[in-house]
Amino acid sequence: MRVAIYPGTFDPITNGHMDVIKRARKLFDKVLVAVAISEEKRPLFDIQTRVKMVKEAIVNMDGVDVEPFDGLLVNFSKSKNIRVMIRGLRAVSDFEFELQMGYANASLWSEIETVYLMPSLKNAFISSSVVRSIAKHGGDISHLVPETIQPYVQSRFKCM
Repeated sequence: MRVAIYPGTFDPITNGHMDVIKRARKLFDKVLVAVAISEEKRPLFDIQTRVKMVKEAIVNMDGVDVEPFDGLLVNFSKSKNIRVMIRGLRAVSDFEFELQMGYANASLWSEIETVYLMPSLKNAFISSSVVRSIAKHGGDISHLVPETIQPYVQSRFKCM
């Protein structure tokens, strides 16, 4: 079975993330969405809520699971015996950071491979920080996040 891990903070999960998950699922039999605790990033949502949001967003997707993790992604991947990591690339600016992380992960575990996937053009600008910023200022986020995620964000910002 071909399995890949798609890590991130997913604070919150966006349509861009969903696009990458769908693309990854076309290439792999199973995709594990690994939600990083990432306390140093000071996420808006706690880990339980972020995992719950991902579960709700992927509820109708066969072959996609979600789990939280803490620490080095490579160690989590090893513990799951997953040797392929999915990373999303929205723009050239993402590439340099993601390439560096890919090399760092490979230096920690020579068996890990990183596959970079781009979301469709309509989702290429979406990031969790863009969603949070728009929501904070009362903007419409309905085209940026899955419908099931909107109430979570709205409850934090009292947006549309």
